[in-house]
Amino acid sequence: MRIVIAGAGAVGTHLAKMLSEESENVVLLDESEEKLAKMEALLDLQAIVGDPTKISALESAGVDDADLFVAVTPDESRNITACILAHYLGAKKTIARIDNYEYLKPKNKAYFQSLGVDTLIYPEQLAAEEIATSLKYSWMRQMLEFGDGALVMLGIKIRSNATILNIPLKDLSRDIPYHIVAIQRGDETIIPRGNDVIQVDDLVCFMTTHDQIPYIRSITGKEDFTEIRSIIIMGGSRIAVRTTWLIPDNISIKIIESDIARCHKLLELVDDRVMIINGDARDPELLRSEGIGNTDAFISLSDNSESNILACLAAKRAGVYRTVSEVENIDYISMAESMDIGSVINKKKLAASTIFQMMLKTDVLSVKCLTFIKAVVAEFPVNEGTYITKRPVKDLGLPNGANIGGLIRNGEGLHVSGNTMIQPGDHVVIFCREHILKKLEKFFK
Repeated sequence: MRIVIAGAGAVGTHLAKMLSEESENVVLLDESEEKLAKMEALLDLQAIVGDPTKISALESAGVDDADLFVAVTPDESRNITACILAHYLGAKKTIARIDNYEYLKPKNKAYFQSLGVDTLIYPEQLAAEEIATSLKYSWMRQMLEFGDGALVMLGIKIRSNATILNIPLKDLSRDIPYHIVAIQRGDETIIPRGNDVIQVDDLVCFMTTHDQIPYIRSITGKEDFTEIRSIIIMGGSRIAVRTTWLIPDNISIKIIESDIARCHKLLELVDDRVMIINGDARDPELLRSEGIGNTDAFISLSDNSESNILACLAAKRAGVYRTVSEVENIDYISMAESMDIGSVINKKKLAASTIFQMMLKTDVLSVKCLTFIKAVVAEFPVNEGTYITKRPVKDLGLPNGANIGGLIRNGEGLHVSGNTMIQPGDHVVIFCREHILKKLEKFFK
């Protein structure tokens, strides 16, 4: 598959990395020769210097033969223009990164499709949805739903009061209502086997059903966590605004923003329950005066990753038990997790994984990114006659680094054992490392 990416910024480079690891034919187009030189030295791709809004540059990048053209420059209008031109020149499918929420309305999406822009990606909206979901259950790091909620994946930090510590997984009850698909221990991602054990401070991914969430909460020692009723947000960014739109009305919200002009703009964008405060959310005295000690959740959404991490640490010390930090420097994510700052949001990883899903040949229903683990969780539909239906799970020969978390049959979430036979019409939820995802396609053909 030939894929042309316009824009060697954060989203474009992360996407290029994911695709090059899959041995795809990747072309990276950007006006910065310096950025392209760095990427060409690190990854197996073709770098083209040029303006993606010029036909000559697009022709040099070979968009006439492109299966997918992705425009992810920082400029929304240039992305749209580039996609229109790429479609005109023969690109089979186009994706544009946008910054305007209104474009996602159904009637507007249809208009852009008529121009040749097949899909619009709004990273800030993806990040807001991720934050809102993470706040539903204050005791989890991440929660993902599959099959309209028939199966859920829970990412949980394990503390010393958990009842499943230091017990080989094979010795846990055979009737346990969950499947552990991954363990993150420091910088190491473990695909667990029978002899593996869960240790204090591990990040553990459980696959289960909604009705078993209280049980998972009990065995992981999280029953003392209370529901979130009040939130302070540092930074009045677009992500902050969209997050307030998604948070239930019974939760009180304060946004602390240092730019007075932005504060006035925020008053027009959010509803009356949101209090806008002009100030520096890193100021301990300001936080104390705004009741940080009695606040349930603190969300840091400034444009500086270091400030966000430090602000969450300060909030933790002040007594806030649920913190969420936007960390846009991917190199900082593992460091942030080791500092135990709570959930980490990275909009470029969210955008890249969403785009990555679109270029899979298999009709995968969803690919969801795990921020705290270098992995994804994918939901595959099973068609008649596909390889995965021909033998028990234990004999399928799945690649190392892939783990079936469960399946959905007739709308019901089911656990999987080695003897399970997957049937046509099922949906299979698979945990895997990013670079393995495309290797799974052959099992569903």
